[in-house]
Amino acid sequence: MATFYNQATLSYNGNVRSSNITTGNIIEVLSADKHAVQDNYSADNDVVYVISIVNNGNMAYNGIRITDNLGSYTPSDTAPAVVPLTYVPDSVNLYVDGVKQADPTVSDTNPLTIENISVPAGSNAVVIYSARPNQFAPLGTDGSITNNAVISGNNFTDIPVTDTITPKNSADLTISKSLTPTEVAENGAVTYTFVIQNYGNTASLSTDDIVFRDVFTPVLTSLTATYNGTPWVDGTNYTYDTTTGEFVTTAGQIEVPPATFTQDPQTGAWSVQPSVSTLVIKGNLQS
Repeated sequence: MATFYNQATLSYNGNVRSSNITTGNIIEVLSADKHAVQDNYSADNDVVYVISIVNNGNMAYNGIRITDNLGSYTPSDTAPAVVPLTYVPDSVNLYVDGVKQADPTVSDTNPLTIENISVPAGSNAVVIYSARPNQFAPLGTDGSITNNAVISGNNFTDIPVTDTITPKNSADLTISKSLTPTEVAENGAVTYTFVIQNYGNTASLSTDDIVFRDVFTPVLTSLTATYNGTPWVDGTNYTYDTTTGEFVTTAGQIEVPPATFTQDPQTGAWSVQPSVSTLVIKGNLQS
């Protein structure tokens, strides 16, 4: 709502008289807001945005356009502006008063431009679309994406809308397994190496109660285990069934630090260096 003021003057015989000041308010006929369905984002999940346009007037508004910068920002003095979100093709949907309409036109994707939106008198339009975080999306705990859009058209003042989302703070673990040697004589010694990597921005702690389990076939005898170079004790750090070959860690024994995120000062692209923890299990094959 905008406020306006007005005052008149009266001049006669060299005299000037001023009227009182009148005050009025201009009520915005169109209003809009924008929000992401979820407040957090991650590298492998799309972000769904919802823009709502409300028409409180008694006339329809046609040809409305949405221009969305998809979070464009300048990472440094030496890097060009980068866009951390990529529009997901064919994801835009339009609803008027809850009824699905023909999809509006996407005339550009950088910035994202959605056109041909109509809002009848006394109605509301909801535009829904998805964007995918890309290599320019910061994933560290201090990162964020501020997404600015402008609603524009004829017979009304541009309406800016904005929304800020932050990365999902969690561990993101992977595990790989290798065997050395791959060809071994009966009753020979083997080494299993398990590499646990954390691609997330949060450490995996003992309170997360991570449990590692494997069943060795053939069963291993004379088994030993080390975690990050530290010897483990059977019954304390893990249990091992010499009959079934099942190896199970005690809950909370495995911890993995958070990954490291680095932004290239020239290109603005982010890279992820996962942290690594290693479990090594040795034994002899039981014949």
